[in-house]
Parts: sequence; C-alpha cells; structure tokens
Amino acid sequence: MKILIVEDQKKVAGFLKKGLQEEGWDVTATASGEQALHLLNTNTFDVLTLDILLPGIDGLEVLRLMREQGDDTPVLLLTARDAIPDRVNGLKSGADDYLIKPFAFEELLARLQALVRRNKRYHPQILKASDLVMNTENHTVKRGGKEIILSPIEFRLLEFFLQNRNHVLSRLTIEEAVWDTDDGQESNVVDVYVNHLRNKIDRPFKHPLIKTVRGFGYKLDAGDNYEI
Repeated sequence: MKILIVEDQKKVAGFLKKGLQEEGWDVTATASGEQALHLLNTNTFDVLTLDILLPGIDGLEVLRLMREQGDDTPVLLLTARDAIPDRVNGLKSGADDYLIKPFAFEELLARLQALVRRNKRYHPQILKASDLVMNTENHTVKRGGKEIILSPIEFRLLEFFLQNRNHVLSRLTIEEAVWDTDDGQESNVVDVYVNHLRNKIDRPFKHPLIKTVRGFGYKLDAGDNYEI
C-alpha cells in the first residue's frame, strides 16, 4: 500500500516512515504543504497522514484544496491539537480520521488499514505514473488520454509495475507475481511480455516508462519521487 506522510517534524516523520516500511508499505514523505499538493497531483496514494501545523500552506488548507479538486484519498490528521473544536474543524474540512500526538504506532497502523479497507470498498483503484492511468475496476489503461488495449497478461504485468513503481524488480520476482509460479527458475517469458508492453505503452510516446536495469531486471520509472 502507498502512503504519503506530510509532516514537518523530522523525528515524527522518520518514526512513521521506518515503522510503515517495516510493515511493507511504500512510503513517500514531505515536510511541505506545497510539495504534498504536487505529489497528490502526480501520484496515486492509498492514504495519507497530514499534520495540521505545517509551514506555508497548513494541513487544513492542503485538505481543503484536495477536496475542492475532487481528490478523495483518505486522510488521517495527526496533530497535537486535542480540543474538541479542533477535531470537529478537521473532520468538517474533509478528514476521514483524527489522531492526537503522541500516539501509539499500533493504533496509527490500525486506523490507516481501516481507512484503506473502507475506501477500496467504494472506489475503483486508480494507478498512475506520469501520464499513464490504469483503472483496475473497469480494466482500462490510458496514456496521454489515449486508450491502450492490453491482453490480460499485459494488464497484470503493467499493474504489478505500477504497484511497485520506481522499484527495481527482478525477472524472477515479476514471473512469480504475474504468472503465479514458485519454482525459483527464470525463463524468458518476462522479457517477451515486457517487450509487448513497451510496444504499447512506451514506443508510441515520447518518454519511456519501463527501464531495463542491467544485471537486475526492470523498473517502471515515474521519475517523481520526493522524500525528506
């Protein structure tokens, strides 16, 4: 699962990032409200934690702008403000949940998992990289607004790349995930289908997304990660 942490206290951000990565989450972090809005406009996240007291654009303004733009990504507000009016104001601004600092990591994790489960019941999963958009509910793929027709295997392969965007994936890892094998043996099937996929989502366009990493495998390089 992908999470955006918007937190200007480096100790808190580091604590959250380390704990969530150990739980297998794909974590992006920023200390800036402006950068958070940029990341939300160029990436897809399953959930985000949002500190209210940020320099520049504060957390509530980030939240307000998100909702105005139609972004319904679940938001967990994290703040030291514990007065009831503060909590009510945060929820009225569009937050899905509210957690007071200091907090136990186990509670944070449980709340995040609940938000993700709740959201996925009501919304199709949209996966994005650059100008490529995949809708996993109606099985459509578009790049630059142009619809791309993929075979079922090509679709599963691209979905796996998008779920692991900016991460290097070995051929064996890809084969085991997409073809559901566990024999520990590499074949050339991955190379064949990566080539098919490139012919459809890369070669007709100016900027290729699927990169070969010599000696390792492949990655879908969206080129827009930002971390503190």
